[in-house]
Amino acid sequence: MISDNPPRFTIHHLGDVNGGENCPLESSDNPTIRKPIFPAIDIPCRMRFFNTAGPVNCEDHYCLPPLSRFNLSEIVELIGQKKYFVLHAPRQSGKTSCLMALRDYINHEEQYYAVYVNVEVGQTARGDVKRGIKAIITQLAYEAEATLNDRSLIEQKNFVIEDSGEDAALAVILALWCKQMDRPLVLLIDEIDALVGDTLISVLRQLRSGYPHRPASFPLTVILCGVRDVRDYRIHSDKDQMIITGGSAFNIKAKSLRLGNFSADDIRTLCLQHTEETGQVFESAALDAVWDLTSGQPWLVNALAYETCFELEEGKDRKNPITTQMVEEAKERLILRRETHLDQLADKLKEERVRRVIEPILMGDVYEGMLRAEDIEYVQDLGLITQTMDGEISISNRIYQEIIPRQLAWESQSGMAIQQSWFIDEDGRLKISTLIESFRQFFRENSESWIERFHYKEAGPQILLQAFLQRIINGGGRIDREYGLGRTRTDLFILWRRKDGSFQRVIIELKVLYKSREQTIIDGMARAWKYADRCGADEVHLIIFDRTVEKPWDEKIFLENRVYDGTADNPRRFPITIWGM
Repeated sequence: MISDNPPRFTIHHLGDVNGGENCPLESSDNPTIRKPIFPAIDIPCRMRFFNTAGPVNCEDHYCLPPLSRFNLSEIVELIGQKKYFVLHAPRQSGKTSCLMALRDYINHEEQYYAVYVNVEVGQTARGDVKRGIKAIITQLAYEAEATLNDRSLIEQKNFVIEDSGEDAALAVILALWCKQMDRPLVLLIDEIDALVGDTLISVLRQLRSGYPHRPASFPLTVILCGVRDVRDYRIHSDKDQMIITGGSAFNIKAKSLRLGNFSADDIRTLCLQHTEETGQVFESAALDAVWDLTSGQPWLVNALAYETCFELEEGKDRKNPITTQMVEEAKERLILRRETHLDQLADKLKEERVRRVIEPILMGDVYEGMLRAEDIEYVQDLGLITQTMDGEISISNRIYQEIIPRQLAWESQSGMAIQQSWFIDEDGRLKISTLIESFRQFFRENSESWIERFHYKEAGPQILLQAFLQRIINGGGRIDREYGLGRTRTDLFILWRRKDGSFQRVIIELKVLYKSREQTIIDGMARAWKYADRCGADEVHLIIFDRTVEKPWDEKIFLENRVYDGTADNPRRFPITIWGM
């Protein structure tokens, strides 16, 4: 562990060299020259930090060794077998860092040459194959010179593009290049799924056309890296006026490898690097909170740790240990700021195939047999959901679980003419019953017009209530959400800070009426009581939405107060307020 006082250097600000009111002066040895005097600012020498932008560099960033993120021996074996394969993972999971580390490892071993190329430069070409292929070859030539000090591609690329045409130029230049090498070539292609339409089809087909000639006159191994497995690509060809599947355009793929998330031990290792360099300790519960909120998603882990240690005022003081409360505050700040990663995730929610998976999860529906396998695979590749071996589907982590309903409710929340002060008493306590009653009247008057605006119409009531609550809770507390496919309910836990610093804990369970009213109430009370007991709640409310179109509102609306008697193992009795709407 290093000292609490790292080495520092001093900067003297340059100011008004002519003097002036704000520029105190002192005389120098030369009476004609006056030196400006300013207070010195001590700046600590450069230290590492948690990385949230671009590939990791272990000299600049706290990091896990990139080659430890996957099974290196398996990859080396695939290369030795001259296989072409895929490495895929959700965005900002560390794919590029791992590919670059693999390139450096291969070149260091001196058995093969390895070159990394990011083909995203061809994305703007879309279906313009000539423009796209030219951009990709140009980028490849730059990487060859930068990595191998080889200028041959730079010298040949323009002639090959013009002479061979866009449908063969990539294959031809790779063939010419490999023939002049004294070792086989391993080509690492990143962001392959950034390419669009006929440009992507052309790249895949040219790689396939040269495959039989490896390694003497084509790359020994090609690794395609992107968000999705190439077999799942559905590529629209303007030229052929049809959908081409990635599996048919690139039917030489031997294997698909998926880059996983950090483990709980990985998170601990990463955060302890900060402790070793600064002396600032992460409390054990804070490390558990990072894992609980992120489930190891690499960008989320780094963003949460950076926000906690380098942005929060309390966290920037290295004498303060990192606590669970600080991690929770950092999480809220990330969500409210809608960082780029989170904003990209929210944008995916607009896609119809994403909606078909996420909406039933939000509603808690069973949806037996109604989910498409290809939709589930797509949303899983995006990193939005996980699926267990027994088929259970859930949102990938607690932060995404918070963001998804917030994002879907954002426009509604912003357009609601309600004020927080209406629902807070003189002791700073939330008037939950008043709040729910106000929502029920609002829902009765406006639900049809408001829900019609939603892309997620079936989950409209749940989204609308959460928008209403979030508008009131923002700034004074937080809402934790639990929902999932087959749960048949959404559980909301409100934690609200009162004026005296104590906390008010409220459970609101949302259910849609499927069975009889009485059976829905019985089921809802049992689950709400269990959740309330786990959270130590002060009060519990059960809201039942009746979506029966032909039923009059007066029959849907009711209010009951009941007491749940608990269970044989835990006979704690608890009052529950039941709202129908």
